Amino acid sequence: MANYDITIDKEKFNLSSKDIASLDIVPIGNQQFHALRHKRSYKIKILNTDFAQKTMTLEVNGNTYEMVLADEYDQMVDKMGLLSTKTHKINNIKAPMPGLIIDVMATIGQKVETGTPLIVLSAMKMENIITSQGEGIIKSINVEVNDAVDKGQLIIEME
Repeated sequence: MANYDITIDKEKFNLSSKDIASLDIVPIGNQQFHALRHKRSYKIKILNTDFAQKTMTLEVNGNTYEMVLADEYDQMVDKMGLLSTKTHKINNIKAPMPGLIIDVMATIGQKVETGTPLIVLSAMKMENIITSQGEGIIKSINVEVNDAVDKGQLIIEME
């Protein structure tokens, strides 16, 4: 059974698939829902979604909240330390796990900043967007679409 960490305005909750299935939520319009919990009524409106970052901005009974979703895979990657960010110039981008390259969004000569999407890597039946962990200019791209990569394999060289 899957477990999810949900962070809403810096407060973290852990929900199982069973917890989520037991929620009494009914769609009432475009991006709008009605929920009942502990005999209380909630009107929920989705204001913004960022599927790549797994974030949402929700309005609940007139109050705005930022929500971040972390599934079991995200939790495992976080525990392995693969989400640590660097604020310095980077030299290389390596594959964080074995997988298959399904999209190359970067180009040689492109200037990148922290968070710039570079590669889409399919691993463990999930599509993972590999982003830049620092600043730099792309010197070479060592993979193409449909290439299989190993963990730690050099995929992009920076200058």
